[in-house]
Amino acid sequence: MGKLAHFDKLYYRIGEVSRITKVKPHVLRYWEQEFKLRPERSGRAQRRYRREDLETILTIKKLLYEERFTIAGAKKRIQELRRRRGGQLEMEFLKEGYKEVLREVKKELTEIKEVLD
Repeated sequence: MGKLAHFDKLYYRIGEVSRITKVKPHVLRYWEQEFKLRPERSGRAQRRYRREDLETILTIKKLLYEERFTIAGAKKRIQELRRRRGGQLEMEFLKEGYKEVLREVKKELTEIKEVLD
């Protein structure tokens, strides 16, 4: 089971992926081209990302923004990880990022609940 097992959806729209990963939609579309990400398309041609795609996006984000890789360097590292892990990116450093995402989602849900009450 992937690192995003606590998320129960099979597919995520680009806006949801953007919110979860804190990566703007136009950057996600750019990364699709650069890193050969292939989200499925719905009948209306909307992108549908899987959990594995979110893991890859979080890995790319970590490589580019935290570890300061260039695009070329990050591409090479992603290819190495895919080969080594049989196509799955299961990186230990992502665990803490998911905890932070969950904290923020919980906060947003609490705020929504307060508005609705």
